[in-house]
Amino acid sequence: METPNLEMETLKQLLKQQEKLASLGLLSAGIAHEIQNPLNFVINFSKMSYKLLKDLYEVLEENKDKIGEADREEIDDIVADLRENMNKIVEHGERAINTIQGILLISRGKEGELIPSDICAIVKEYVRLAYHAMRAKHKNFNISIHEDYQLNIPQLMIVPQDFSRAILNIMNNACYSVWEKSQIVNSESYSPTIEISVKYDGQSITVAIKDNGMGMSEEVKKHIYENFFTTKPIGEGTGLGMAITHDIIVNRLHGEIQIDSKVGEYACFTLIIPAKLK
Repeated sequence: METPNLEMETLKQLLKQQEKLASLGLLSAGIAHEIQNPLNFVINFSKMSYKLLKDLYEVLEENKDKIGEADREEIDDIVADLRENMNKIVEHGERAINTIQGILLISRGKEGELIPSDICAIVKEYVRLAYHAMRAKHKNFNISIHEDYQLNIPQLMIVPQDFSRAILNIMNNACYSVWEKSQIVNSESYSPTIEISVKYDGQSITVAIKDNGMGMSEEVKKHIYENFFTTKPIGEGTGLGMAITHDIIVNRLHGEIQIDSKVGEYACFTLIIPAKLK
């Protein structure tokens, strides 16, 4: 049992961490907004260049009898490479824009506002964000991610900033769990893995996130949704992530969270959320 003074000191440290996170959130929103404008220019000019390349190729087609066969083959190869490059610029630029929009949505979304949302796109984006955040913190971190997204799920009315927070919190825990296990087991016999699936049955969304990390004891499962409860060392967690996730899924989205886990083997969180069509 912690003494009152120690509990107070722990609470102060956690509150300081939350203040830092709040400031970081504001900073991230500002950075995201500033990055979005030049990214839009990159994407738009790539699309314009693609159209100009198409026009150029049409001119070349009209004058192909004036171009030698060897030169024509070289031109075809160059044009093909340029098309592929510009497609990649647009593809990755739009992916970056989607990430930025997600950050902005979290930072300034209206509390409780239902927005037509692509569930699979949100899950994919925040799975990647959690993975890269862990990579930034632990340079040797690497995992296998297996994803299974049901096709043709319609856009659903949810609170996207809430839903994305819940996914990020669970993914952060999953990443930490497999990383922690990788530090204590034989690296040749253990392959850190996280499995994600998203299903829709016409009435509810089911998102399952399973890792083959440290797992949880029955005692941990009893306390996992309590504020400031954490099994991580100081500096690795605030003890608020799962409390916030429970509040989002159960209280705000009127869903449920199911936990299946075995100590030392795996943990699986399944979110079941009633769905509303737009």
